[in-house]
Amino acid sequence: MDRLRSFARQLRNEATDAERRLWRQLRGRQLGGCKFRRQHPIAGYIADFVCLEAHLVIELDGGQHADAVAQDKRRTGRIVAEGFRVIRFWNDEVLLRTEDVVAEIYRCLRESGAVRE
Repeated sequence: MDRLRSFARQLRNEATDAERRLWRQLRGRQLGGCKFRRQHPIAGYIADFVCLEAHLVIELDGGQHADAVAQDKRRTGRIVAEGFRVIRFWNDEVLLRTEDVVAEIYRCLRESGAVRE
């Protein structure tokens, strides 16, 4: 597990443009008062973003994911088996339609009952 945590730390330090943009919207309980973590280990994988109280995982996919559909499906299945809901966005969605992506995440947080209004 230490190796996974070390790799997660490395990923946080090497965030993509899309990850950095979304993190600016999620950090500091800005979205519905919910706390998010980035590059967090779950079920033997590293989730891009997770809200533990909402059991919500957010994955951002770049071009490499178009060739890894089976692997992503297996990964999602393992995370869902741990009790999480997984939502995915393409990096381009985050970069070009940030407000829409944040609105969808907020909708999922509300559905989970985690939003504090």
